[in-house]
Amino acid sequence: MSLLAAIFLLVLILAVGLPVFLYIWTQRLARMGENLVPQAGEVIPVRGGGIHYVEMGNPRKQTLVMIHGLSGQLQHFTYALAQDLARDHHVIALDRPGCGYSPRDHDALADLPEQARMIGEFLDKKGITDAVLVGHSLGGAVSLAIALQRPREIAALALICPLTHPMDSAAPAFKPLEIRSPRVRRWIGNTLAVPMGKRNAAETLQMVFAPESCPEDFLEKAGGALGLRPQAFVTASADLVWAEQSIRDQASQYAHLSTPGGILFGAQDPIVSAHDHGASMKKYGLSHQVLEGRGHMIPITDPEACSEFIRSISVMARIPATLVK
Repeated sequence: MSLLAAIFLLVLILAVGLPVFLYIWTQRLARMGENLVPQAGEVIPVRGGGIHYVEMGNPRKQTLVMIHGLSGQLQHFTYALAQDLARDHHVIALDRPGCGYSPRDHDALADLPEQARMIGEFLDKKGITDAVLVGHSLGGAVSLAIALQRPREIAALALICPLTHPMDSAAPAFKPLEIRSPRVRRWIGNTLAVPMGKRNAAETLQMVFAPESCPEDFLEKAGGALGLRPQAFVTASADLVWAEQSIRDQASQYAHLSTPGGILFGAQDPIVSAHDHGASMKKYGLSHQVLEGRGHMIPITDPEACSEFIRSISVMARIPATLVK
């Protein structure tokens, strides 16, 4: 065999063999993640996919619907916060479409109005018409989209470190998700993303939780291990790209927002600016509170403060809207 032929054969083996190896490794890591964090609840089908949720507390009490953020899952709330609130509320924590164990048919359903529509259909099937929406990060943007779509069915908004306005660029921790081609997104998700994500997990989590520390049991108890699945990368990438496109249109509609509520931020949030995305919403009728020394992941790092905040909004939901305003 000539040297040229040997080089060609080696390149061919690498070009074919390396992606196959990465795919097999990715599937192994995905199974590991699902074994660590199995499906916790039921899935209700909606047009375009389904909503996986867990339910706790007294159905006769005020309903709280908890909607997590980018690259998250319902365990961000069931880690500590939901159990406490379930003592005196009816709590539903869900996986946003495409996240956790909620299926999503295609990437365009990452559009904020589409996510709002799918969760709205879920609420209709559950017969819930007076929910307080508890939205964290991107889940805050989705909660606002739901309130704009169905103002009469939403009692109040309790938003925690929410995305409310366009950002100049994504936070460094989420920059690798900015992939606009669905095909490239899936190729990377099924080969490179999961092994590289596992390798860089500690550094990424440090950026997301800063200035606080990520709990040692985050991967299992808070569902972080589900990020080892290709679909988690694909969904998060589509969510980021579509949010960049749709949050600008949504922000232009806030003058029509009629749902009462409030916003709680960590003062040192490195992902979403407390001023740009919290204080800026006061003119639309939402109160704004800040926790000094706290970052973006306060549902996990400070569940007591979040619980107190959500309860205060729940009380507001029982006050006539004319008095709240």
